[in-house]
Amino acid sequence: MKFYNRQNELQLLDKIEKRSNLSAQMTFVVGRRRIGKTSLLVKATENTDCVYLFVAKKSEVLLCAEFIEEIKQKLKIPIFGEIKSFSEVFGLLMNLSKTRHFTVIIDEFQEFTSVNSSVYSQMQNTWDANKDESKINLILCGSVYSMMTNIFENSKEPLFGRATQRIHLKAFDIATLKEILHDHVIHYHQEDLLAFYLFTGGVAKYVELLVQAQAFTFEEILNEIISENSLFIEEGKNVLIEEFGKEYGNYFSILSLIASGKTSRTEIESIMEIQTGGFLDRLENEYGLIKKVRPILAKPNSRTVKYSIEDNFLKFWFRFIYKYRSAVEAGNLHYLKEIVLRDYSVFSGTILEKYFTEKLKAEQKYNVIGSYWKRNNQNEIDIVAIDDLNKTVLFAEVKRNKDKIKMEHLIEKSQVLIPQFTDYELIYRGFSIDDM
Repeated sequence: MKFYNRQNELQLLDKIEKRSNLSAQMTFVVGRRRIGKTSLLVKATENTDCVYLFVAKKSEVLLCAEFIEEIKQKLKIPIFGEIKSFSEVFGLLMNLSKTRHFTVIIDEFQEFTSVNSSVYSQMQNTWDANKDESKINLILCGSVYSMMTNIFENSKEPLFGRATQRIHLKAFDIATLKEILHDHVIHYHQEDLLAFYLFTGGVAKYVELLVQAQAFTFEEILNEIISENSLFIEEGKNVLIEEFGKEYGNYFSILSLIASGKTSRTEIESIMEIQTGGFLDRLENEYGLIKKVRPILAKPNSRTVKYSIEDNFLKFWFRFIYKYRSAVEAGNLHYLKEIVLRDYSVFSGTILEKYFTEKLKAEQKYNVIGSYWKRNNQNEIDIVAIDDLNKTVLFAEVKRNKDKIKMEHLIEKSQVLIPQFTDYELIYRGFSIDDM
């Protein structure tokens, strides 16, 4: 698959590389697994002197042997003697960077926690002692989001305050997904675009797998994802178990409930019969997997709160694959597929709302975009978008089928908010699959 998008990130990495010719730079790159971090960094450094070090879960001695071979090969220098610690490897690189400029990428950087957790403090000492004379472009990349942010943004950690740049790589946007589809299917249907968006969420690896399988229609995509030996079936576990550790069962149960429409803390706790405040807080603030949503214009301390899963694929995985894991374990994938087909219309309707919200954000016309509802989901308005500069407010209803959009109901529901927009132009819109 050709390299898509990422122009902003490539430009930023190019600026960082140029700066590192004058002074040492330390950049840390985070993003969920499969998002395309390594591909981005390989692309950004393809025409530079670059050492790529991958931190596998093995002994430090074996890792260092691999690292030394990579350094000798890429930088074409002799290294004599046996080096058994990463502290020595990093010291060698920092000393070498005083006389020549090069880039070092350390991938899965958070894995040093299990290899040798003292590496971070050793790196801090070496960095502080040598950075003023160094011309190294050091890029530290990791896919366990909570661990990476803790390493660099927790004031109690050794590398806090050392990074000169942070890059949080996110999913492909809607325009890029459309471009990819168009490159492979000139006349795709809107239902296929929705499925491509729903199942991949713009995650680069999922997009690549579907492109390789030439799966571009809803039916083809579903057959690829729910099939024997599919890489997608175990994906939720593969992505998240390392993040959550021993308590993954509680986290998985909460995410499954949210994906199934139990979006309030009260609903979740009534089913799980445990206090979930701490789990929800960590899912939002440490792992970045869920978002706390309040009605638009609600006060910050309003108790009217819903939780939503931000990642499209994980939302699907927890709603169907994890929820019906007994069918998966029994090998009854036909049953699972029937469940998806039965519930797809309702489930994809919620993803369609997100699609149009993202589309409006991409227009960059509005300073506030959200939804509105009263307690118990009464008087719900799918999208409210406010442009305070030009004094307009958009009220929108989203339905898969345009014939089910009732503008008179939308106007009626908006009356509760209109007093807050006395001198604004009111715009009412209906969005359906036809508008994608």
